[in-house]
Amino acid sequence: MKIPTTLKHKPVITVENYEQVDGHKAYQSDAKGLSLGLAQWNDRGRVEVSAKVWRYTGEKWSRQSEELPLHRVLDLAILICRAKQYMAESYRYPKLYDPQQPQIDRIGLQGDAMTVAVCRDNPMIDEDIKLFGQALSEEDEFLSERLHTLSRMLREAGY
Repeated sequence: MKIPTTLKHKPVITVENYEQVDGHKAYQSDAKGLSLGLAQWNDRGRVEVSAKVWRYTGEKWSRQSEELPLHRVLDLAILICRAKQYMAESYRYPKLYDPQQPQIDRIGLQGDAMTVAVCRDNPMIDEDIKLFGQALSEEDEFLSERLHTLSRMLREAGY
């Protein structure tokens, strides 16, 4: 299925077969494509590049399609990596986290730091962190394959 080019997000680089590789939803996903292009929220004279996940309901392109600035995509990748690292060691805590010290890390970015923490405001955190760990474990094959690919590509690009 072709990604639309007449909407506000202007695709430049596309993956039009994303539904075939979308994890457990492969071949059954409503996420039909990915694109990097010109952001829909561009102001006059100011152009930003964004990433977009294109969803299709079977009848029309969905309003649930997501568009993200590229730095947010990378921030999410950083967060995924840190969460996987943390959960791999979480067995050391009876509740899979330390209630007295919910902060996991501070990751320096642009002169400040992104604080990564267990969400103690979630009233169901003790149950939800178990479910989260279980889901990460079940997704490990999909996530690890992508992280290994990303790691290789980063090394090849000199990062």
